[in-house]
Amino acid sequence: MTVEWRGKYLEAHKSGTWEYASRIGNMGAAVILALTDDAEIVLVEQHRVPLDARTIELPAGLIGDTADNDDATTTAARELAEETGFEAKHWQDIGLFATSPGMSSETFQLYKATGLTRTGPGGGVDGENIVVHVVALAGLADFLGEQRAAGRIIDCRLVAALGLI
Repeated sequence: MTVEWRGKYLEAHKSGTWEYASRIGNMGAAVILALTDDAEIVLVEQHRVPLDARTIELPAGLIGDTADNDDATTTAARELAEETGFEAKHWQDIGLFATSPGMSSETFQLYKATGLTRTGPGGGVDGENIVVHVVALAGLADFLGEQRAAGRIIDCRLVAALGLI
């Protein structure tokens, strides 16, 4: 494997004829399937530069990207609070998943968060401008259809996590 290009956060690798991207240091992400006691799912909406579009996603964040070098569980709790303003009483580690194994080495640790309490406004940090959506599970398909019709892109991690509800 050779490094073809290296930026501040990403590298492009070549192994034989295979080309793929990886985060520096193989940094992964913590992704949170957050469910309220009222049968609602907590989602985030934000602009994603690679797509030049707003996306609907599960709350998430990079593991180890802060000076604290938090572990996956600590990162999940921090990101849930920062992005959505919720804290969770119960955490379940669902497991490790690959984001797009044909083009990236990125993985994510998926957590299910329940026993939620709203403790802040959410919205993220450093100009992330995250919009929080708390959506009734019974109306989720309609909500996602409306978002797609409005030009937003749905993150596949959300679709994969729906089977765990």
